[in-house]
Amino acid sequence: MKIAVVGTGYVGLVSGACFAEMGVDVTCVDIDEAKIEALKQGVIPIYEPGLKNIVVRNYDAGRLKFTTRLPSVLNEMDMVFIAVGTPSDESGNAEMKYVWAVADTIARHIEKPLLIVTKSTVPVGTSHRIKERIQKQLDERGVDIEFDVASNPEFLKEGAAVDDFMSPDRVVVGVESERAKELMTRLYRPFLLNNFRVIFMDILSAEMTKYASNAMLATRISFMNDVANLCELVGADVNMVRRGIGSDARIGKNFLYPGCGYGGSCFPKDIRAIIKVAENVGYEMNVLKAVEQVNENQKKVLFRKFSEFFNGDIEGKTVAVWGLSFKPETDDVRDAPALQLIKSLLQSGVNVRAYDPAAMNEAKNQLNDTIYYAKDIYDAANNAHALIVPTEWKEFRLPNWEILKKIMRTHLVIDGRNIYNKEDLASYGFEHRGIGQK
Repeated sequence: MKIAVVGTGYVGLVSGACFAEMGVDVTCVDIDEAKIEALKQGVIPIYEPGLKNIVVRNYDAGRLKFTTRLPSVLNEMDMVFIAVGTPSDESGNAEMKYVWAVADTIARHIEKPLLIVTKSTVPVGTSHRIKERIQKQLDERGVDIEFDVASNPEFLKEGAAVDDFMSPDRVVVGVESERAKELMTRLYRPFLLNNFRVIFMDILSAEMTKYASNAMLATRISFMNDVANLCELVGADVNMVRRGIGSDARIGKNFLYPGCGYGGSCFPKDIRAIIKVAENVGYEMNVLKAVEQVNENQKKVLFRKFSEFFNGDIEGKTVAVWGLSFKPETDDVRDAPALQLIKSLLQSGVNVRAYDPAAMNEAKNQLNDTIYYAKDIYDAANNAHALIVPTEWKEFRLPNWEILKKIMRTHLVIDGRNIYNKEDLASYGFEHRGIGQK
């Protein structure tokens, strides 16, 4: 089987490399010539554990290829995956120009039967609109070529994407023809050896499933952050509350960890997009609007705790920030709580010394030289009045508190992910401020 994956961003590159790992002949396509040439040299544009190894291995084996020209390979393919970006536009809708560009390229150059699969996160109804768009251009060309569309949304977690793809909870496939179902079954047959589920459904339901899944997870996060804020006010400990409600089988323990807000490439834009999808059909997603508002408010909590500790007298002080990515094991800083924190600190005249194991370059693209980029956690904490931790990288969990006590001016730790124990830090002479704790 031969497939093309258009888009070599997070979704496209991981998908293409993992399909190749299972023996599929894959061509990854991108209009960015520099990126394609770098990939041929084994240079990976994103930080994702395990990804470089399978890209290099499968490229060397000839199962994974890279090109900038979709028309040159299109008619060799059994299916084409559309995995381009769909960022939010100014109004919160998903920006679809890259999806339409791929569809138009296919329409102009298709000469044989083909299955076109949307892997990008797209508004409900997009696959049908792709089909209509391509069919219209085929009619204008005066050719009769059979083609099908399908939806195969991704559910990959950044930082664990390779494992998620190779051993997923489930694979959702939206089809509306037997031919499309047969091809998608053939493609995923190797994965069935791991006994996971392929769930077939109609295309509209598959597209909706992606948005609904992310919306539910975002809702759990914002709910727990709301509970955490209330815990602080009434004197309860959110960690105890989390354990208590998570032991209920109807609720479960996943995504009940409070923190300083969610970020990344999926949750923020997908929440905005599903709200807009609803508005476009005359419906109001009140719960998700509240989820979004709670999350925006939660991103301000670390700055508030810092300012309150010093009674608002923060100008000229220095803060160490550990973690810039929106979560560990990724260099993705899109909508990262750390960046909002840093911008608030800078606006208040605070000096920032930051360190992240993977996301320094990505953060610098947004922050430029407005902060000091430290070489390690101790360099970041040198002469700091406070240490703030927005991202729970493993290497932050057991620092040498004796060293930190010597090099910091004020012994304050603001723990945005509740990774430290208050009593432990107190034994070293540190004040600890967590999320939702007494």
